[in-house]
Amino acid sequence: MRRIKVLQLQPSFNVKAHDFADLAEQIVKALPTSRFQVVSAYLTGRPDESGPMSVAEESMYFNFSERDLKGLRLKALWKIYWYCKENSFDVVICNRFKPISVFLILNRLLSIPLCIGIVHGFGDFDRSYRQRQIKRLAGREWCFVGVSGAVRQHLLDYRCGFTKKNTFEITNALDINKAVALQYTRAEARKRLGLKADRTYIGAVGRLVPVKGHAYLIRAFALLKDEYPEAELVIVGEGRDRKILEHEMEVHGLEGRVHLLGFRPDALRFVRAFDIWTMPSISEGLGLALLEGMSGKLPIIASDIPAMRPLIEGAQGLAIPPRDVQRLKAALDNYLGISSAERERLGLKAFEYLLRKHDINAYRSRYLKLIEDGLAERAV
Repeated sequence: MRRIKVLQLQPSFNVKAHDFADLAEQIVKALPTSRFQVVSAYLTGRPDESGPMSVAEESMYFNFSERDLKGLRLKALWKIYWYCKENSFDVVICNRFKPISVFLILNRLLSIPLCIGIVHGFGDFDRSYRQRQIKRLAGREWCFVGVSGAVRQHLLDYRCGFTKKNTFEITNALDINKAVALQYTRAEARKRLGLKADRTYIGAVGRLVPVKGHAYLIRAFALLKDEYPEAELVIVGEGRDRKILEHEMEVHGLEGRVHLLGFRPDALRFVRAFDIWTMPSISEGLGLALLEGMSGKLPIIASDIPAMRPLIEGAQGLAIPPRDVQRLKAALDNYLGISSAERERLGLKAFEYLLRKHDINAYRSRYLKLIEDGLAERAV
């Protein structure tokens, strides 16, 4: 029996040694090798000689330059076209906008029976020409996935070819057992991060960029620093806002109380170092970091934005309006003012919600069903 050939195309190579949150790799794992032959392909990048690789049977590294992927992209389109022509794929899965855009054009020639476009956030189709592209080129072979209910609704609201029939919600997930097994103990995590054993730590993980809202978190913490002298704030991540955040720390007299620890390749391993998990983002598609905090059994404070609202409610956390320093201060005050035992109880509630709603096996099953149903509808 001929196996179904699947191409999964991503913008860049980013496979990590631990794939508990690598959702493209989890899609590969969802497809039984007895029935599916999967190729993981990347527009840019490739692994180091000793680095991790995709679990797919085959990987393809196109190694396009930034210039190759701008404008008309004729060189890139030509190379991808001939690769697909030679391999006769039955399914193509496009992660994020650029791969979706490429195959909206190419599949007019290739006629691959099932094309799946996965949209991870907001704004990818705000430009009118991109909406026209969807309206003109997304035929019956296409379906789309929003990584949260809010992202799906955002796509539907464009009214440009995303419909209730062709646009689905498959919420992001974690391989919870693997994530928990990787986490250091509280004592070990604090030791490795250079943190003290007897402090109460507020944690945040994410790129140091404006959309993550770290400046508001620092300002909110500054309002409580004297009331809670044992509390400290730790932000794990790197980015262009580092100097801005360092200036905020200096202005508010937070030397030794706020720690910018830089990028850590396996940040989730350190989650148990913290007592409170925060995510003050201004915008998110879903926010895997929020799920990672839940996996560490931590109480949650996060921005009340559409993509994260149901997660915060499910985890019985505290939702605060984005950019609202006073409300963020009140939420921090709420958790800092209760006992460690009560924080642990709230963290366990968050973990129980994670187990119920974001289990990786359910995620894999939904993608397998989406592909099976899509192929059946198209008589493949």
